[in-house]
Amino acid sequence: MINLFKRGFTLIEIMLVVIIIGILVAMLVPNIAGRSEQARKTAARTDIESNLSTALDLYRMDVSQYPTTEQGLSALIVEPTASPVPAQWNGPYLKKKKVPKDPWGRDYVYVSPGTQNPDSYDLSSLGPNGVEDSNDITNWGSEGK
Repeated sequence: MINLFKRGFTLIEIMLVVIIIGILVAMLVPNIAGRSEQARKTAARTDIESNLSTALDLYRMDVSQYPTTEQGLSALIVEPTASPVPAQWNGPYLKKKKVPKDPWGRDYVYVSPGTQNPDSYDLSSLGPNGVEDSNDITNWGSEGK
């Protein structure tokens, strides 16, 4: 009787297993890679439409206007010294006490009064490519969605 425990795998069997694993990895990696970029875009959209927007609205409730472009988003953390200096600043307005970067490590673009939203502000991320184009994530229109 042949001892089944001494019989090993042949080179062909090992190569088949490696090829099958390679095919599975090749099918899964693109799906996973695409999800990380989608998650970054969702995080930027959440910051723009919710986190920073709420902090800016709270600032406006206290100061009666949004921070100017010169004061920037740092006005949500530190009381501005640039004109117009707010009389009723009650910040910091962001919980982490620092202005977040977008998911690609760049500053959010803030303009007030906005060119797209003249009665408030424009807030955007330049997205994955870091260039102003139709792929930007913004607080106006449907760009970058």
